Amino acid sequence: MTDAAGTAADDAARASGRANAYAAAAHAARESTARLVAVLAASTGDLALAEDALADAFATALERWPTSGIPDNPEGWLITVARNRQRDVWKSAAARTSAPLDQAADAEASPVEGLGRRALDPFDAVDPLRIPDKRLELCFACAHPAIDPAARTPLILQAVLGFDAARIAAAYAVPTATMAQRLTRAKRRIARARIPFVVPDRRDMPERLPAVLEAVYGCAAITWRDDPDSLAGEARHLAVTLARLLEREPEAWALAALVTLSLARPRSGPYTPVEEQRTSSWDERLVDEGEGFLRRAAALRGSTAPGRFELEAAIQAVHLDRRRTDTVDWAALRTLYSALLAVAPSLGVQVAAAAVIGRTDGATAGLATLPPGGEAYQPWWATRAELLRRAGRDAEAEAAFARAIELAREPELRTFLQERRASLGR
Repeated sequence: MTDAAGTAADDAARASGRANAYAAAAHAARESTARLVAVLAASTGDLALAEDALADAFATALERWPTSGIPDNPEGWLITVARNRQRDVWKSAAARTSAPLDQAADAEASPVEGLGRRALDPFDAVDPLRIPDKRLELCFACAHPAIDPAARTPLILQAVLGFDAARIAAAYAVPTATMAQRLTRAKRRIARARIPFVVPDRRDMPERLPAVLEAVYGCAAITWRDDPDSLAGEARHLAVTLARLLEREPEAWALAALVTLSLARPRSGPYTPVEEQRTSSWDERLVDEGEGFLRRAAALRGSTAPGRFELEAAIQAVHLDRRRTDTVDWAALRTLYSALLAVAPSLGVQVAAAAVIGRTDGATAGLATLPPGGEAYQPWWATRAELLRRAGRDAEAEAAFARAIELAREPELRTFLQERRASLGR
């Protein structure tokens, strides 16, 4: 082989090594960041430090893996490097000087290499080769009563489920800078208050559980059209794990049902309303499993009124029951939406209820029920456009469809609405 050929082969090998290393790091970042942050934060109670340490570990991986090779256990490698970075910060003179007095009083427990005294090392219990699922503990830590209630669910979405501030801000319809500031304050509060990373007992559960359930639900809603093995699947895993952990909490089982039933419907390809989908496209296994979770929630609830997640899961179940009946029970849906409006009267629920009333009582009745003040809400315009189309008011429907298309973020939804608008007058 000539020198030129050898050089070219070496360059190709290095390029291949870099590509493989970058792909492995990207896969770990996509699939494991939330779990790794949870494990690292559980050691110290410092979310910001955990995130910074993991970012350093990924940067180091991109430097080393192209030449040293991808480790057999990338997660274990990353958590080891991140843990060492945390330890460096923890051992620093600045960290020890600023530590609370009661924390310093604990500094006789176990030796830390390199220190002139015996000190408690919070990383000793972290096994980099066996990364437990600490996310639920971190969820409940983020829902601690010492944290601003408005920040609890967004903090879970970022720290535990891996969403960035921009995506969370979009879901909450607030500026990204506002959400980022809210999240930073919450992380500082966790560190200052030394909030423990544990699943609370039954006495503390009522105050913390709603934020945790809401975050898991938000994760499922935000990622609904994602690959089932990504965060959409993770939301289902967390919902089911949480339900099994709590055992007898009806709304936890209802959330597991809601997420499972939602994922039973196709999420890729052209957008199609659930009432128009082919039942053969649904995942029978997930439908059966979700219905089982819903029955369990109802049995645990007993004679008390159903909660928000049970009602939403029941709405999904009614739609999916079309696989047995070949028809949508719109009357049952209207009853469920009436109950849901009493429990959780959000704009989204009001709009969905108006669409159902348009089916049971006619398009004009649906339009009369459509709530005012939804002009910035895309589903409001899409629902109004469809009701106007069904009422034969094509000119008004044309304008409503145009606005709904303008506000639609997903290309598949825009295509569907454009086809609906094109059908006017036919």
